Amino acid sequence: MFLRQFTGCRKGALRGPRHRVRMTTTSPQGRTELLRPDGSPVRVLVVDDELSITELLSMALRYEGWQIRSAGDGQGAIQSARDFRPDAVVLDMMLPDMDGLAVLGRLRRELPDVPVLFLTAKDAVEDRIAGLTAGGDDYVTKPFSLEEVVARLRGLIRRSGAADRRSESMLVVGDLTLDEDSHEVTRAGDNIHLTATEFELLRFLMRNPRRVLSKAQILDRVWSYDFGGQANVVELYISYLRRKIDAGREPMIHTRRGAGYLIKPAVS
Repeated sequence: MFLRQFTGCRKGALRGPRHRVRMTTTSPQGRTELLRPDGSPVRVLVVDDELSITELLSMALRYEGWQIRSAGDGQGAIQSARDFRPDAVVLDMMLPDMDGLAVLGRLRRELPDVPVLFLTAKDAVEDRIAGLTAGGDDYVTKPFSLEEVVARLRGLIRRSGAADRRSESMLVVGDLTLDEDSHEVTRAGDNIHLTATEFELLRFLMRNPRRVLSKAQILDRVWSYDFGGQANVVELYISYLRRKIDAGREPMIHTRRGAGYLIKPAVS
């Protein structure tokens, strides 16, 4: 778990209170993964004109393996929604060109069923009611915890039916999925055919996302070898996996020279 606090200027004031965003994000490993029905990651549109908040939110949501697009004003949000077709929207109530309620109305015409989570600096009951009455699905008041935003989004996406809930047999890293029961592997919905050894190597990597695994660890787990003169077999099979997993796409399998290999979601 990592913990960070962020302070950003309150909108409309060069001097004044500072918003604090408490960042308490735990590893998503072990959680039920959310994917679109085609196996691709869910998509979330983040709309806020404070770049520092947008960047923190985007980082936390990408850590969940989701695809993220951001916009800094209402017109940008509407255009991004048309192009990106998100499964959920995080929408600030106070934008420079139009207020969040006006943006929500336009979004509802484009995507009538997409869930919307409001971010608001207003904590008055009437402001919250106005957002929910206008069609918002939930709200978070600044200052907020990123962990709370993630949890609320997961609940909204599940309830909307936009994503599948994958069983415990399904390993997911970004847009890469591996079914331990059926031995099916897909990336962005495309089937990938692996040999038995390639499958075991990929499974070991995906069970330890973002963790550097040494050649010795891989040999012991996948081939049951003691570390010796067999390290080249790891390099060989890593190259096989890369050809199948990363070919023509943003890479997911990475080398840490002198340390080993790791897998992590591709940078969107």
